[in-house]
Amino acid sequence: MQHLESISALRAQIRDWRLAGKRIGFVPTMGNLHAGHFRLVDIARQHADVVIASIFVNPMQFGQNEDLDKYPRTLAADMQGLTAHGCAALFTPTPAIMYPRGLDVQSFVEVPKLGDLHCGASRAGHFRGVSTVVAKLFNLVQPDVACFGQKDYQQLAIIRQMVADLSFPIEIIGVPTERAADGLALSSRNGYLTAEERAKAPALYQILQQLKQQILAAAAPYRELEQNAKAALQAAGFIPDYLNISHRQTLALANDANEPKVILAAAKLGSTRLIDNLEV
Repeated sequence: MQHLESISALRAQIRDWRLAGKRIGFVPTMGNLHAGHFRLVDIARQHADVVIASIFVNPMQFGQNEDLDKYPRTLAADMQGLTAHGCAALFTPTPAIMYPRGLDVQSFVEVPKLGDLHCGASRAGHFRGVSTVVAKLFNLVQPDVACFGQKDYQQLAIIRQMVADLSFPIEIIGVPTERAADGLALSSRNGYLTAEERAKAPALYQILQQLKQQILAAAAPYRELEQNAKAALQAAGFIPDYLNISHRQTLALANDANEPKVILAAAKLGSTRLIDNLEV
């Protein structure tokens, strides 16, 4: 696997692949890779001749008092895992490369409405940072296909909308969430959990599963079901941020039993913020 650390090296490699007629797959990450990330690489390889990944802990998507400085960085292990899964190249830019003039004067990309809901409501500027860095990486890598995990359901919806709005010639593939044996969605932030918190963490997905069954059984109005599920989260030791029954495409609150729905949730367990979702 090639390790590319500059834009010039990246563009030279992309040019060589294009001249050779290669179809390029892309998996952007923030590193500290786990089985879910490697699954994205595996899926990308099924849709492309070569796959390139990126690792960049993007400061633009972190708010004040968030975990930018302590976000785990495990480059050696990440490179070993990517190599084992057949990744052809890894691009690891620095903030100075991605934002040479600094964040305060960096042009940005923002997807309205979709980016204002759920995580966007409690993490101001987060999705502006996500859409900006993904747009920039798309411009640099120029992939034919890019893979993203469905665990970050809102992020995936925003990227799909941005690609459509800005006419990127890129196929976006959403890959189902990878879970531990007890149901906890795999996440780089799971490493922040203490042993006691890790034992409690699967309750988030269990409560979403219970809520799904209640929705299918038309047990009560959706807003009432949401409140009951939040209470269950609190009883399990979580501090809920949001738990919403939403329309799958618009992500607005769902009210109609015939709408395609997704349950979106975020909650803190100790100091760790966990997110999960479940389609209905």
